Amino acid sequence: MLYPVYVFTGDDKTAHGMEFPDFPGCFSAADDWRDIPRLAQEAIECHLTGEDAPIPAPTPLDRLAGNPAYQGGAWLLVDIDLSRVDAAPRRVNISLPRCLLAEIDEYAKARGATRSGFLAEAARAAMR
Repeated sequence: MLYPVYVFTGDDKTAHGMEFPDFPGCFSAADDWRDIPRLAQEAIECHLTGEDAPIPAPTPLDRLAGNPAYQGGAWLLVDIDLSRVDAAPRRVNISLPRCLLAEIDEYAKARGATRSGFLAEAARAAMR
C-alpha cells in the first residue's frame, strides 16, 4: 500500500530524515535516496511490532502537501508491504515428530510460555 513519507533533505554531512504522518512517532533516516523505500519498510515494521491498534489507511498526499510542518523537503509515496506487519495470530498446520512436540511443550510450560509463543520466538531467533 502506498504511504506518504516526508523526507527532510540531508546533505554530505547529514542523512535524509523521514517522517511518516500516518504513523505518529515513526521516524527513520537514510544516507542515500535509493535506501529510503527499504528503510521506510523497516521503520514501519519496527514501529508496529507488538501493536494491537488497527493499521491506518494512507492519508491522501493532497491533504498533507500544504501542511507548514513539512517544508524544505520532499514527499514520496512508498509501497509498504503490510503483510509483513500484520501481527494478528494465524492458525497453521504443521507436522512434527511426537517426541519433539512433547519436548517443545515441556520446555515452553517450564518457562511460562505457550507452544505457539515458543515456536514463534524460536522462529524469530533463528531468522535473526
